Amino acid sequence: MEKVAYLKDTTGRKVFNFFNGLFMLIFTVLMVFPFLNILALSFNEGSDAVRGGIYLWPRVFSLANYEFVFSNSDLWRGFWVSVLRVVVGTTTAVICNALLGYIVSCRRFYGRKFMRILFLVTMYFSGGLIPTYLLMVRLGFMNTFSVYIIPGLFSAYYMLLASSYIQGLPESMLESARIDGASELVVFSKIVLPLSLPMLACLAVYIGVGHWNSWFDVSLYSRNGVWDNLQIILYRLLNQADALSKLMDAQELSQAMRSIQPVTMRAATTVVVVLPIIMIYPFLQKYFVGGITLGAVKG
Repeated sequence: MEKVAYLKDTTGRKVFNFFNGLFMLIFTVLMVFPFLNILALSFNEGSDAVRGGIYLWPRVFSLANYEFVFSNSDLWRGFWVSVLRVVVGTTTAVICNALLGYIVSCRRFYGRKFMRILFLVTMYFSGGLIPTYLLMVRLGFMNTFSVYIIPGLFSAYYMLLASSYIQGLPESMLESARIDGASELVVFSKIVLPLSLPMLACLAVYIGVGHWNSWFDVSLYSRNGVWDNLQIILYRLLNQADALSKLMDAQELSQAMRSIQPVTMRAATTVVVVLPIIMIYPFLQKYFVGGITLGAVKG
């Protein structure tokens, strides 16, 4: 009887492994195919791409889309603005949210529950777009780099991630440091931060991707174009390609412009924006997964 049960268990496990592998294979294909299709379109000649039928490989290879994108003189300036925003914004926001998470999880702080509730309210209620815009104007943040950094220093969601992870740290270790005379700032910087690297990396991925992909606040607060980032410049290039495609007279378009269509321009801009994130994400993936699971599971 034990042998029969073992055989049934083994057969069931094999069936499960087969369907699980099949499901993961299908899921991987569904995730990878759109990006490969976008990549193929970005390297295809525009007028040919309009015909459709391009899937994994360009039918008429062309670099005209990327030449059009990189020929813009403001592109590299916007790229460095985006890099600066990601570096400064991610560093400051990670530190501030980690510090806020430590404060609301510190049992010695009697106002931690009230502060937690106060931040949680902001997750469900906000002043709206117009009051926020007027506030930025009154604070003098228009056409400044600070408008990208200061409003995003604190987040209720990131505070919850940080506090849930910090609460899982051994309280005895923190108390022993306090008994030895360490201040709360020393405990936070010397003990909590080194032990919270997975959580910090998780926050860095979230916040960094958000800063890199952000363009709407740039369109609102950067009116003179000095602090335009890469995304808003590529967005304008895409609109320019749309305008060119609406010119019906063939004599008004050069051969180079006829090789560029909105569908291929959209693909090229997508690749330019997504590629840096794809290159960086594998190095932070293990910390990202660890930060999520360790910060969420409580005994």
